[in-house]
Amino acid sequence: MPGIDKLPIEETLEDSPQTRSLLGVFEEDATAISNYMNQLYQAMHRIYDAQNELSAATHLTSKLLKEYEKQRFPLGGDDEVMSSTLQQFSKVIDELSSCHAVLSTQLADAMMFPITQFKERDLKEILTLKEVFQIASNDHDAAINRYSRLSKKRENDKVKYEVTEDVYTSRKKQHQTMMHYFCALNTLQYKKKIALLEPLLGYMQAQISFFKMGSENLNDQLEEFLTNIGTSVQNVRREMDSDVETMQQTIEDLEVASDPLYVPDPDPTKFPVNRNLTRKAGYLNARNKTGLVSSTWDRQFYFTQGGNLMSQARGDVAGGLAMDIDNCSVMAVDCEDRRYCFQITSFDGKKSSILQAESKKDHEEWICTINNISKQIYLSENPEEIAARVNQSALEAVTPSPSFQQRHESLRPAGQSRPLTARTSSSGSIGSEPTNLAALSLDSLVAPDTPIQFDIISPVCEDQPGQAKASGQGGRRTNPFGESGGGTKSETEDSILHQLFIVRFLGSMEVKSDDNPDVVYETMRQILAARAIHNIFRMTESHLLVSCDCLKLIDPQTQVTRLMFPLPSVVLYATHQENKRLFGFVLRTSGGRSESNLSSVCYIFESNNEGEKICDSVGLAKQIALHAELLYSSGLQDRRASEKQKEIERVKEKQQKELSKQKQIEKDLEEQSRLIAASSRPNQASSEGQFVVLSSSQSEESDLGEEGKKRESEA
Repeated sequence: MPGIDKLPIEETLEDSPQTRSLLGVFEEDATAISNYMNQLYQAMHRIYDAQNELSAATHLTSKLLKEYEKQRFPLGGDDEVMSSTLQQFSKVIDELSSCHAVLSTQLADAMMFPITQFKERDLKEILTLKEVFQIASNDHDAAINRYSRLSKKRENDKVKYEVTEDVYTSRKKQHQTMMHYFCALNTLQYKKKIALLEPLLGYMQAQISFFKMGSENLNDQLEEFLTNIGTSVQNVRREMDSDVETMQQTIEDLEVASDPLYVPDPDPTKFPVNRNLTRKAGYLNARNKTGLVSSTWDRQFYFTQGGNLMSQARGDVAGGLAMDIDNCSVMAVDCEDRRYCFQITSFDGKKSSILQAESKKDHEEWICTINNISKQIYLSENPEEIAARVNQSALEAVTPSPSFQQRHESLRPAGQSRPLTARTSSSGSIGSEPTNLAALSLDSLVAPDTPIQFDIISPVCEDQPGQAKASGQGGRRTNPFGESGGGTKSETEDSILHQLFIVRFLGSMEVKSDDNPDVVYETMRQILAARAIHNIFRMTESHLLVSCDCLKLIDPQTQVTRLMFPLPSVVLYATHQENKRLFGFVLRTSGGRSESNLSSVCYIFESNNEGEKICDSVGLAKQIALHAELLYSSGLQDRRASEKQKEIERVKEKQQKELSKQKQIEKDLEEQSRLIAASSRPNQASSEGQFVVLSSSQSEESDLGEEGKKRESEA
């Protein structure tokens, strides 16, 4: 082929620098061809993979369309036309799937096989020959180097023969390898053109064959079928658009009409109570006792059916019998901290249920409806007319009994009755007992007439309520920039736990109980209700720092500590049962509005869906603090035990000294007794002329011993 550059094979034996330079150019060309062909191979392989995926997906689509008639949809309706239409589509798509499968096979044979052969065989052969040629060239250079170092003065025929043979072998190997390498590089100039053209030719031929098969399958009859289906789709779309427009108008009308009903307790002047009902349905909260004094409330859907009150949980297919309300009695009751509660008692008095309505209107309508049903008015021909006649008795039934607070006020002396106006604290707090906030207060958990604090006083001050003085900080001054006067480190710098959360302060109020999580839930309810009633939407954002020593509220901009809660004082913490963004904790502090020395204040916060994480961090901090305290106690006990052991050892040592001293005294007494006994005998000179000489003390003791013996003899 004209224009093909070649390496001169006849110059391989000479191996001149020009030949090596030309070889370098061919090697660079081979490297470039290899890189380009690798990229082209990846592109063609993507085409092949995509075609295989398209073939498999088309086949799966055809299979699913065939199985449509076997499906059982809850809202199936008239699906015969749809089933037959999808069966027709399934046949056409199945034929297309076969065409795609044939195209995949042709691409594998005509496109992927040539380029794969060139990549895996020819290019690898070039790389292998290059490595072999490099090794042979290095061996030849080494042999020539050894041959050049042969000595001229001391010739050794054996060494000369071996070196000469080595040069012969290496030169022959280099020459043969170089010739094959040159031949492969020359051939590569042809193969690269073949490797580029053959895959493209195979790809185009496969596509032409595919389109020919498609033109044979997609005939005029199929085009007519597709036109009819397109017309049907347009008709369905027009019908859908019309129906959607009607539904949108209905939604707008319902939004306007239902806007007053979004309020849980609508205005009774706009929505008067209907006391003549004999059928009613709606959601109620049912009280379920779990213990002697504890109970839970479950929200369920209740409806009347004849003389029965039925209940149905959300998601249930049908309702169940809750109570037979024929000849029953119903009345409004005070129940814990719940408003709008009423009690239904069966005719025999053996069964009773306490239910809570959502609003005052529902509360009165449920009582009137159950009263009408209990009188069996629903059995008459015109129940509403008869119910209107007994409306007066129904009104008497809905009169609520006085609340605990009202009964308590009625029993107080007139001079001690407090005004009914809500108290407002100096820090922007309001009373928690206004009639529009809650009809029934939770007296067992939340202190009555407790102000709610909606904001934080910043920066922190030591006389702030709920702010405990830290040890060693009584005389320290905190400036507005968060810098303390002393040079001591912060309490939380050496803490094991150091976690920071973004929180927003909702409010705080004093509570009476700190051992029941319900106090946190009730405080959340009252604070959120007070904020909604008084249109308080602003919240103070802070950083809550949880450490093993305390909880700190830090200003995010100035880093000033707004509030600090000692960790041992945090006795209760919980997150909201449904809204995990809300959490709160109860702080036990000294003083307060209560008569006792200790008071409890509940603080409520909102976080970014981290309520449970914050509670877990507080629990972990308390566990770490408890563990540290236990370790300190055990260390203190060990020190006391070691000191006690040392004291015992000192007592033993002292006793040992006393005992040794006593033994020494006894030994001296024995020696003195022996000397006294020896002095009681007549002083005779020994044969050597020696005498026994007594000391003055011993002589006195001996005289005393003689006098004692004389007294004993006289006695």
